[in-house]
Amino acid sequence: MAETSSIFVGGGGEGYADPQELLLKYANRHGLIAGATGTGKTVTLQILAESLSNAGVPVFMSDVKGDLSGLAVAGTDTHKLHGAFMERAAKIGFSDFSYDSFPVTFWDMYGESGHPVRTTVSEMGPLLLSRLLELSEAQEGILNIAFRVADEEGLPLLDLKDLQSLLVWIGQNAKSLALRYGFVSSQSVGAIQRRLLVLENQGAADFFGEPALDLEDMFHVDADGRGQINILAADKLMSAPKLYATFLLWMLSELFETLPEIGDPEKPKFVFFFDEAHLLFDGAPKALVDKVEQVARLIRSKGVGVYFITQKPADVPEDILGQLGNRVQHALRAFTRKDQKDLRSAADTYRENPRFDVEDAIKEVGVGEAVTSFLLKKGIPGMVERTLIRPPSSQLGPITSKERRAVVATSPVAGKYETALDRESAFEMLAQRAEAAAKAAEEAEAKEDELEAREREYQTGRRYSGTRVKRSTSKTKTRKRRGDSVGEAFAKSMMRSLGTKTGTALVRGIMGSLFKAR
Repeated sequence: MAETSSIFVGGGGEGYADPQELLLKYANRHGLIAGATGTGKTVTLQILAESLSNAGVPVFMSDVKGDLSGLAVAGTDTHKLHGAFMERAAKIGFSDFSYDSFPVTFWDMYGESGHPVRTTVSEMGPLLLSRLLELSEAQEGILNIAFRVADEEGLPLLDLKDLQSLLVWIGQNAKSLALRYGFVSSQSVGAIQRRLLVLENQGAADFFGEPALDLEDMFHVDADGRGQINILAADKLMSAPKLYATFLLWMLSELFETLPEIGDPEKPKFVFFFDEAHLLFDGAPKALVDKVEQVARLIRSKGVGVYFITQKPADVPEDILGQLGNRVQHALRAFTRKDQKDLRSAADTYRENPRFDVEDAIKEVGVGEAVTSFLLKKGIPGMVERTLIRPPSSQLGPITSKERRAVVATSPVAGKYETALDRESAFEMLAQRAEAAAKAAEEAEAKEDELEAREREYQTGRRYSGTRVKRSTSKTKTRKRRGDSVGEAFAKSMMRSLGTKTGTALVRGIMGSLFKAR
């Protein structure tokens, strides 16, 4: 690994001979890669990952189309674009261009195309989970109650069945909980359960559980000092866009919460590429957007750079867009009035270049060409340039399934996450409580039956004891019968009802409530 202070992105200026570089010192000031479909965003993402890895910086990116898997294999001179690559490298002055492979670790939420990646329900938290489930304000309130109850009752929430069983418990104890937390609607609990069922059908059951992802496993540096490139297989995951966006946001939040403050390092500690960023912000509540803005604002001092990849800069809220100092803008197509407005807005965010009109340049750049602007010394935005993006050193396009399996088998975390764990948590604990309550109810029922049998035996013994019973007046008999109807008759009726199914349910209900109240 050669020591360097910058990343060569491409050539700009007259004849494309002026190097356009991303300074590593400012790579944690975040960035934007934008452009219409088919304009070269994926290749730009690929060459940035290569260069950061060579500089010893681990990165994370999601692979929506499968093309980024080529980072694990070196390009070859037999590729159909070899001649074009060599010609472009010579044109932009990229004399160090050569083919090479990079240290790649594949991850997959479903465990099919990479190492399984999981987190627990507790780590996800009520805010992100509410966003994932698209809950109303009232439903989100109940979810917050569930997390609070789990903490107070010592009930670990690890997987979906833990949360589902806890919601059942909350529904059964809604009245007692309402005194402390407020009204708990059974309809809202049912609505959350239905959303969890939909999420489970989308495959989220594979995501929630243990062993949970240890973020340190994404920070590996190989023997040559090159940073690990973590690639999340997202082709299948994209069929559940909310789950995809929430997972990436969870990762970003975890980085923010676990990494220490390091100020302004000479190079980033980690770079996070957020592909299809519009999925994060589409319909997002203000609380979530504020959370993302806070993370983007503060995570820089922890040495993490965040790069949003999307089609239009307008997909990113202005408050967040203003924090993205490094820009690579591929071509935008302006067919409609809204497209034209978005184009003007994108052009207005750049520092003008007197040699060309930025708006025209964004419309005119071809595939593999972009309008770029990178931060200069002291963090000043660089002048916008039309830039030819350098060719990739790794394979352009996806690798074979056999090659992927070989990479997975030899990765630093091989075997660590493949086997799922199911330790005792809320589901098992609540089941044990229910079983204990049922057992206590059965014992209480047995004691009542025994008492009733003894009472019958005692009464039978009195009947045949031979003791002469004095004759009583009719008035006395009437009074005694009335006493029986108020006291003993009620007790006998109650004991008879306990012998029925209804009585059994009544005892179990009473004992269950007492048990749960403890």
